[in-house]
Amino acid sequence: MTRPIFVVQLHDARRLHYDVRLEVDGVLKSWAVPRGPSLDPIVKRLAVFTSDHDLEYASYEGVHRDAQYGSGAVIVWDAGVYTNLTRDDRHQLVDPAEAIERGHLKVQLHGVKLNGAWAFTRTGADWLLVKVKDADADPGLDLTVAEPRSVLSGLTIEEMAAS
Repeated sequence: MTRPIFVVQLHDARRLHYDVRLEVDGVLKSWAVPRGPSLDPIVKRLAVFTSDHDLEYASYEGVHRDAQYGSGAVIVWDAGVYTNLTRDDRHQLVDPAEAIERGHLKVQLHGVKLNGAWAFTRTGADWLLVKVKDADADPGLDLTVAEPRSVLSGLTIEEMAAS
């Protein structure tokens, strides 16, 4: 059995943001994270749940000219696979789709840039993305600044916009 994929796409639409996408039941469940993922477990990032995307979209890079996904440049900032870590009160594994429905999903990312455990938690209408305190947490490192390039093309968002 292959592990489900995740992708983080940097999208320069009306506002620059990171789209964190997880493969769940054959689609990419998606959250727009304005400031991007933080490696600091104390930092809570706003994550706005957005529309599902087709799995093929996981490798998309380019410049949107239409309004379907918001116009602007897109790069694949990170990609990899993930392991579902979500457990219920009886310590039974909860299916990712059910976990999203319940409002709490915990995953282990195995990416080029992002590794370790992360939690998505619904707080009213919006969600929060928080790095779990583990060996991959690093409060002193801001990957959004240190690693601006695409893991596919090697381009920055500015270079993609200019192409």
